[in-house]
Amino acid sequence: MQEKPAATSKKRMSFGNVAMLLVVTTLIGQVLGFLRTKIVNANFPALGPHSTDSYFAAFNIPDFFFYTLAAGALGVVFIPVLAERLHKSDKKGMWELSSSLINMLGIVMCVAAVIIFVFAKPLIHHIVAPNLTSQQLDVAATIMRCLALNPLFFTISGILNAVQQTLGRFFFYAIAPLFYNSSIILSVFIFRHSSIGIEGLGIGALVGAILQLGVVCLGLRGTSFRWRPTILWRSKDFRMILRQLPPRSLDQGIDQIESIVETNFARRLGEGNISYYSNAYTLQTAPTLLVGTTISTAVFPLLNKRLAQGRPDLFRRDFLRILRLMIWVATPTTIVSYFCRGYLARLIFTRNAPEIALIFGYLTPAIFFGTLYTIMSRWFYAQKDTRTPLFVSVFTIGLNILLVSMWARVTSYGVAGLGMAQSVVAIAEVLVLGGIMVYRDRGLLNWAFWNGCIRILSVSGFTLVVGAIMLSLMPLGLHDVGFGLVLRLSVITGVIFTTHLLVSALFGLEEVQPVFRWIGRLFSRPTKVPY
Repeated sequence: MQEKPAATSKKRMSFGNVAMLLVVTTLIGQVLGFLRTKIVNANFPALGPHSTDSYFAAFNIPDFFFYTLAAGALGVVFIPVLAERLHKSDKKGMWELSSSLINMLGIVMCVAAVIIFVFAKPLIHHIVAPNLTSQQLDVAATIMRCLALNPLFFTISGILNAVQQTLGRFFFYAIAPLFYNSSIILSVFIFRHSSIGIEGLGIGALVGAILQLGVVCLGLRGTSFRWRPTILWRSKDFRMILRQLPPRSLDQGIDQIESIVETNFARRLGEGNISYYSNAYTLQTAPTLLVGTTISTAVFPLLNKRLAQGRPDLFRRDFLRILRLMIWVATPTTIVSYFCRGYLARLIFTRNAPEIALIFGYLTPAIFFGTLYTIMSRWFYAQKDTRTPLFVSVFTIGLNILLVSMWARVTSYGVAGLGMAQSVVAIAEVLVLGGIMVYRDRGLLNWAFWNGCIRILSVSGFTLVVGAIMLSLMPLGLHDVGFGLVLRLSVITGVIFTTHLLVSALFGLEEVQPVFRWIGRLFSRPTKVPY
């Protein structure tokens, strides 16, 4: 007897609650990730035999295997199929598909683990960071071997997360990554003064991946999920997932190739540049993940549901509403990032970090366009089109390699050229995807959408001016560190965002209305007085 979806749907969180949960937990996760990088920088040198160059280089190949072989199936390919099964009240089919994907990708990831463990040194030396010293290479290889099983654990976690998202369960999915960063942070304090040193961070990452998987498994309680040791090769849906998997996986893999290329060029420019670029890239990806990925993840099941219901009109309406919201939020975020680049670089690196501030300054346009890409790509994925984003990614990786080879040279822009290339590629990717979307749906970007964007642009002009004024009033001093640094950064950020919020209200932007309603409920909520 099939289960009825009605009971499940009543337990589903609203989009607003899901988005709030994901934003809060992602914010905590980004703070932990920021602290992780800061603590690593503070306890290990950027130069020398046990430098952070080895630490950052060691993650490239494991990440490449995970994103190339599995990550593409875990959300945008797998969730639409699960959503259709759930819409048909076929939970048994959901469990069978999930088990099949776990079993197949589990075998693939075990093979990848053997390759990572056995060929760690040549992979780092010939592909990732060719100029590491022999001691740095040994350290990087040791850390990388500790990470060999992480792609397997992340793959299983990702599949189980997709199941929970489809069922409207987001809590354990949201908090699980916090344990990964926390474990690495803890490993810094455990191993920093021991003979193991920075190599112990690989152990921390391995333990963190195991803890993350354990937390994800807790989220399956009450779902009646049962793992089955079979692979449904004859299943129509499973074969469809396998057909759609390669384009999406290659798309993700191309992004990782891009990261490896940038790491390679950074190392060629001199010792320490891997660490400098990795720190700047961490600053750039944090707001993109916080704004773009969280909101896109929260709304993706809704977009799939609209198409499963046969309502392309509602699909278009919801997509445009979220796209405008992202533009509205990403604009002040980008402005803050640019004006506060020196503060943020000093904050994450602890010491004076002009190289990080320089790179991050060129990376700030990628924050805005990278945020838009997260929802625009899901416009295609919800329609089960994984090929178009792949073809666009192939174009952009070629463009990135070309630009990096020209700009990331000692005789050109040096390590700053990596940031410049990344931003140009992000802009090109959004423009090409947007052009294809409009070509396929001529009425997609209607006048109401453009009118809203024009008003957001007008609001951003005021925000930009206020940002420049605040920076002139509170410039970064040579000796600004610690609490004083955080206080100045908080004041500048608070004034910029407050200005954006208030001017948005004056311009009548609909995106600001939920914020003021939430503030109104917060202050009008009655306080219980004990008697």
